[in-house]
Amino acid sequence: MHEGTANAEPGDFAKMAALIREIRVGLLTTISRDGQLHTGPVQTLQIDEDQTLWFFTDWSSPKADELRHDVRVSLAYANPAKNVYIAVSGMGAVFQDHEKAKQLWAIEQRAFYPDGPGDKRLALLHVGIERAEYWIAPGPMSYLVSAMKAAVTGDPAAVIGENRKIK
Repeated sequence: MHEGTANAEPGDFAKMAALIREIRVGLLTTISRDGQLHTGPVQTLQIDEDQTLWFFTDWSSPKADELRHDVRVSLAYANPAKNVYIAVSGMGAVFQDHEKAKQLWAIEQRAFYPDGPGDKRLALLHVGIERAEYWIAPGPMSYLVSAMKAAVTGDPAAVIGENRKIK
């Protein structure tokens, strides 16, 4: 069990990437032209070792317009059944690249883009991760033990489980 740490350790990004691949769907938050936060689901298609996340989006969607105006984004992933939570912030960009779209393409995408990777509406959404943090909480028994320890010692529990920050 790791207590919270401000610095990434070797393997932290790889572990977080594996967790994201398992969860797949995240909530992407962009900033609208009037400064409001706008959140919607996105399916993670790929995570590169250079800390880049890839998604598809509609070229004319509100999120594409928002990213052309303000590149700051936040992503949240959660798997409550396994007590896994991830927060990512970074810079997003939206563009069209049919060759990269072919590399990321899966048949299930045809439901949204019937003309395949060459669909005129299909855009790539690229997020360069600047900061990320993940939490993996243990089962309820660990919380009970920590609560009992805090009651006896008078010291509140630190992070229960694993918490890593990646910059």
